[in-house]
Amino acid sequence: MFLGIDIGTSAVKALIMQPDGGIAASATCPLTVQSPHPLWSEQDPDAWTQAVLTACNALRQDNPDAYRTVRAIGLSGQMHGAVCLDGDRRPVRPAILWNDGRSHTECALLRDRRPDIGLIAGVPPMPGFTAPKLLWMARNEPDLHARIRHVILPKDYVRLFLTGTLATDMADAAGTLWLDQEKRAWSPALCEISETDPDWLPDCLEGTAASGTLTGEAAGKLDLQPGLPVAAGGGDAATGAMGIGAVNDGDAFLSLGTSGQLFVSTDTYRPNPESAVHAFAHCVPDRWFQMAAMLNGASPLAWYARLVGQPIADLLGEAAGDKTTRIPLFLPYLTGERTPHNDPHIRAGFYGMDPATGRAAMTQAVLDGIAYTFCDALDALTSAGTSIRRPAAIGGGTRGDLLLQTLADAMGLEILRYRDAETGPAYGAARLAALAAGASSLEEIATAPAVDRIFEPDSSTRAYHQDRLAQFRALYRALKTVTD
Repeated sequence: MFLGIDIGTSAVKALIMQPDGGIAASATCPLTVQSPHPLWSEQDPDAWTQAVLTACNALRQDNPDAYRTVRAIGLSGQMHGAVCLDGDRRPVRPAILWNDGRSHTECALLRDRRPDIGLIAGVPPMPGFTAPKLLWMARNEPDLHARIRHVILPKDYVRLFLTGTLATDMADAAGTLWLDQEKRAWSPALCEISETDPDWLPDCLEGTAASGTLTGEAAGKLDLQPGLPVAAGGGDAATGAMGIGAVNDGDAFLSLGTSGQLFVSTDTYRPNPESAVHAFAHCVPDRWFQMAAMLNGASPLAWYARLVGQPIADLLGEAAGDKTTRIPLFLPYLTGERTPHNDPHIRAGFYGMDPATGRAAMTQAVLDGIAYTFCDALDALTSAGTSIRRPAAIGGGTRGDLLLQTLADAMGLEILRYRDAETGPAYGAARLAALAAGASSLEEIATAPAVDRIFEPDSSTRAYHQDRLAQFRALYRALKTVTD
């Protein structure tokens, strides 16, 4: 058995994968995000370790026989977060997360200091990445910055708890703006321009490698055997790809979690910073990927459900049965946007409501808004010279048939939903654990799951969505003049 743990933004997810690839048990423990100031998004790193203990305890109770036979652990996690530790390896402040927008000024400074940064790091500076956060700390929290002795990523704080080692993997390091993507090594030049001491950065391993072993103390808290190998793992985008076998050139998927991604694996490093597409190292050796990254993913639907006090499933059922065409526009930018706008200031909003607008129409507007951000993502990848034909879909948002059908219609693409598609990165982490333990080869384990359903685009809706997409883009441009 192999344990996969994903440190998400809204929850920690853990599962036990059987040797044949089946899932023996899974569990989730929710997390909260703090926003003490506008544009800020933070979490307490110790909340991640506590959530891991809670989730693993649930696994043990659900299937004790499977839990007792875990042979290795794999890690996945939200990318880009700045976890700054002092000499005692304790956080000097709450972690600054991927959807934090405070460092937009520092991004401009990084571009000025190194105009070719996007070609080295695979993407131009954006506030979500780790390096501008460190530069922001140097300029705004100099006392805390002076205490830094180590900088790691969210899942790597859990690794420190499990193994006592400071390490990361190529795919998570790729999202820091410190990694030379082509060389797959830290870049001293990028560290220098962000006022980051290279000695603060952990060892950087391939995701399939063992990064350490489970300590006796951690094993006692988890009720597992000490000495279990812990795979280096990967950032959630790459481990999500690993979970569905998207490791070969041209393999593509879209991810519908708190954030959203449109992802294509590549066998070479292919930067195109002008398109705001991310070109990053994969979690398996000698592979890279191109990715359009959206900050909001399927989370606007969860936000809307909380706002109106109704379960998502009920809202989707109501919207599916409503045939009105008087649907408002919705910009889903609750936390700004990355691809294609690189705009931390834009915010969400409805436009075009009238006295006849009902809840079902507003639900469909939210679904359309999510779909149109993926249309923007598809255009960004196309402009970078990458084509996508039949992407798979992963993440919690895949449970909604109406959302996937709306995506297929708006994008004009067939979308495949795999069985257990919502497991995503945690399952990929478990696969990496098997590789780190030497229990399988990449070719044997990196296979696609069985297809649950294919969502085919309805050609009769194409003109309708193209017209609304044009209005959606015009609305963004109009509102940008207000937020600038």
